[in-house]
Amino acid sequence: MLFAIYGTLQLILGVVYWIMIIHIIMSWLINFQVLNLHQPIVGQVWTGLNRLLEPIYQPIRRIMPDTHPLDLAPLVAFVALIAIRSFILPAAFGLV
Repeated sequence: MLFAIYGTLQLILGVVYWIMIIHIIMSWLINFQVLNLHQPIVGQVWTGLNRLLEPIYQPIRRIMPDTHPLDLAPLVAFVALIAIRSFILPAAFGLV
C-alpha cells in the first residue's frame, strides 16, 4: 500500500516536472521570437500551461523580491520540485 502511494506521487511529480520543462523551453522560444503567440496552437498551449502552473508560481512570486524583467518563480519551483522528487519524498517513505 505504501509503495502504491509513493509510486502515484512520483508519477504526479514526474508529470509536473515535464510540464514545467515544456513551459520553460516554450518561454525561451517565445522570448527569442522563435514561436509566435498569435499562432492559434501556440497561444492555446501557452495559455493552458500558464493556467496549470500559475497556482504553483503565484505563492512563490509573493515571497520573492520583485526582479521585474526576470521571473525567477519558475526556477525556484523547478528546483523545489526536483528536491521533493529526489530527496524529500524518498526520505519520507523510508527509501533512502
